[in-house]
Amino acid sequence: MQTVTSLLWKDRLQASGIHLGLSLVVALLAALLVFGLWYPYPYRDISGGRELFLLLVVVDVILGPLITLAVFNRAKPWAELRRDLVIVVVIQLAALGYGLWTVFAARPVHMVFEYDRFRVVHAVDIPVELLHLAPRDVVALPLTGPTLLSLRPFRDGNEKMAATLAALEGLSLSARPDLWQPYAAAKSEIRQAAKSIVELKAKFPLQATAIDAVIAKAGHAPESMVYTPMVGRKSFWTVFLDPATAEVVAFMPLDSF
Repeated sequence: MQTVTSLLWKDRLQASGIHLGLSLVVALLAALLVFGLWYPYPYRDISGGRELFLLLVVVDVILGPLITLAVFNRAKPWAELRRDLVIVVVIQLAALGYGLWTVFAARPVHMVFEYDRFRVVHAVDIPVELLHLAPRDVVALPLTGPTLLSLRPFRDGNEKMAATLAALEGLSLSARPDLWQPYAAAKSEIRQAAKSIVELKAKFPLQATAIDAVIAKAGHAPESMVYTPMVGRKSFWTVFLDPATAEVVAFMPLDSF
């Protein structure tokens, strides 16, 4: 015959298990939002989206079911039990909302060709007071994943000096909307700055096979591609390009500077 204590724990474990299942469903929907829109590949790796989201999910998915395990008791009056469960859900949703907002605010918004390299720019990198300076045909803070942009030439030496000084103080050139222009406007400069795959494999002979595999997986012949370094949030990658069109065809976590 089951004791009152064993029945209590059985109910608590069952309620906590149901809560865990529902939390996992919500986490899956959140993952579709984060990795489907805000951090598509390879930005989930380049911009740290995977780590941010895993931290969010681990805390949120564990938090709610554990609190349910602690407070669930059928012996409580229904009104009191319902109040406790509502409070648990509100706490969990608040934590999820805050976490998603943090991930959203840190999302990558543009991959910008910065004269001789690419740089991934995140929403938090762009000064709010400069957003209105973005070109009319550029969405400054897109909601559906990063877009490709390039930087226009400096108008004169004074502008170049001012931008360089600002960069030394922490404001990268690519995070300045007043310097943005459509990606296609810099195609000739991109083709000129890009280097041959032969040169890259000579520089990293141990990575030659991996380089060929990445490009072949993207459906291109390795010998026909060129590359440009890319600066991410905490790491350096390599971008592979079609030399004729400057189209981005593949990415590789390789510091090619």
